[in-house]
Amino acid sequence: MKKIEIIKPDDWHVHFRDNDILKAVIPETSRHFSRAIVMPNLTPPILTGIHANEYKARVIAAIPKKDNFFPLMTLYLTENTNKKELKQSYENGSVFAAKLYPAGATTNSESGVQNIQNIIPLLETMSEIGMPSLIHGEVTDKNIDVFDREKFFIDKTLDMICRKFPELRITLEHITTDDAVKYVKEGNINLSATITPHHLALNRNSMFEGGIRPHFYCLPILKKEKHRKSLVKAATSGNRKFFLGTDTAPHLKHDKESECGCAGIFNATYCVPILAQLFDNENALPQLEGFISKNGPKHYDLNMNKEKITLIKSNQNLIFKKYL
Repeated sequence: MKKIEIIKPDDWHVHFRDNDILKAVIPETSRHFSRAIVMPNLTPPILTGIHANEYKARVIAAIPKKDNFFPLMTLYLTENTNKKELKQSYENGSVFAAKLYPAGATTNSESGVQNIQNIIPLLETMSEIGMPSLIHGEVTDKNIDVFDREKFFIDKTLDMICRKFPELRITLEHITTDDAVKYVKEGNINLSATITPHHLALNRNSMFEGGIRPHFYCLPILKKEKHRKSLVKAATSGNRKFFLGTDTAPHLKHDKESECGCAGIFNATYCVPILAQLFDNENALPQLEGFISKNGPKHYDLNMNKEKITLIKSNQNLIFKKYL
C-alpha cells in the first residue's frame, strides 16, 4: 500500500517538560496528534489540581494556533497525596488521571511511591470514581537486574493491584517485555498497556553498536530482541488492549552525552512514519489505525477523533531506518 487514510491519532504518554523545552517540543506533538496525556514529573512535580491547571495553561500557550490539539493533564501520585484533593481534581476536570512512579524509577521520580501499601486508600478512591491509573511498571530494588525490573514489578506489585481493584482502569505504561505482553493479554478487562515506537524499533544491542549510544538510552531500558518481537506482535495483532504511548522525552544534547546520560528518547517528530513502516513490515497496515487511533479512546471511554490524516509512502533517511 502506498497511501492510507486513518483517524488522526492520539498519544497517551508525553513528556513536554517545561519552560523553553516545552515551547520547542509541543509543536512536534500537536501537529501529529489530536490529544495527549501529559506526564506530571516536572521539578517540582504536579501534585495538585491547581498545579495541573497552571501547567495546562503553559502547555496551551505553546500550541500553534493552526493545530487542533487538547492536552490531558495528570497528577503525580505520592504517599502524601490527599484523597480529597485527588477526588476533587479529577471530578472538576483539572486532571484526567494519576501517575504512579515507583520512587527512583525514572527521570524526576524521586518523589514517587516507596511503599505501595501506603497508597492503597488512594487506589481504592480512584477505582470508585473511575479515575485512570497510569503506572510506570518497574521495581527499583538495586538487587534486581535492570533488565528484569518490569517482570518483578508485575509479579510483586501489579498483580496485587489488579486482584485487589479489578474495576480500576489501569494503563501499564511503555511495556518492554514478553512477560508484560502475556500478563496484559490475560489480565482483567480494565488493564491495558501502551507501547512506544522505540521499544518496537530497537533492542538493547542498539545502545552499544559501535560504542555507547546515549540517545538510545531510555527507561524502561531496551530489552532483548525476543521481547521486541513480542511487542511488535502485540501492537500489530489488533488486540485492543495495546495502544500507542510514545513516551517522547526530550533532553538537551549535553545532558544525553554526559556523565548523567539522562534516560529518554525524543521521538515525536517521526513517530507516525516509524510506526507505519513497522506495521508495513509486518503486513499489518490495516491494524495501524486501531493501535494509534482507536484502542486508546476505547480504554479511556472517550470519543474517537473525527479528523483524518493521510499517510503516503516515500523514502526518507530516518535515524531508526536500519532497525526497521
